[in-house]
Amino acid sequence: MSILSVYHVSSPELPNKVLTHFDDIASTLAEQGIGFERLPAASPVVAGVGPDEVISAYHEQIDRLMAERGHVAAEVLSVDGYHPQKDQLRAGFLDEHQHGSDEVRFFVAGRGLYSLHIGDFVYAVLCEKNDLISVPLGTRQWFDIGENPRVVAIRLFSKPNGQPAKPTGEQIASQFPRLED
Repeated sequence: MSILSVYHVSSPELPNKVLTHFDDIASTLAEQGIGFERLPAASPVVAGVGPDEVISAYHEQIDRLMAERGHVAAEVLSVDGYHPQKDQLRAGFLDEHQHGSDEVRFFVAGRGLYSLHIGDFVYAVLCEKNDLISVPLGTRQWFDIGENPRVVAIRLFSKPNGQPAKPTGEQIASQFPRLED
């Protein structure tokens, strides 16, 4: 279940609101210019698979989203608890940053906590499979994959240079497919 927690930056331990109904989450985020919708993740993939497998499984949805929204670049995050650099990836994602491009994240497996720092508030969205979140350029944000990650997300950008100023773990994640048990 997707969850939105909104809290003032001075009191993160005490949320102003916690929402679990999709329509409530979507309307609250829309007030801040953030899109939130559901898109069926029809092709089963598991966290830790390589980016080529994810792109292959979702190429039709990726192509359609890119054409509809004007995105020109895509990137895959696929991390599970066996990933050799899961702790380094998590640490890199937790740094607040901004992108120089609009971006979309489409969650196709697992979940992650996507936090948006807007004004004096943080909108922490627990995104899960089928969630698609659209974030305008310049929005301050960070992402938590958790201590025992299980997430596959496809990220789309409206500009190829929409990456943060410093590299994030997503570039690293796509280079290391899941280790076999």
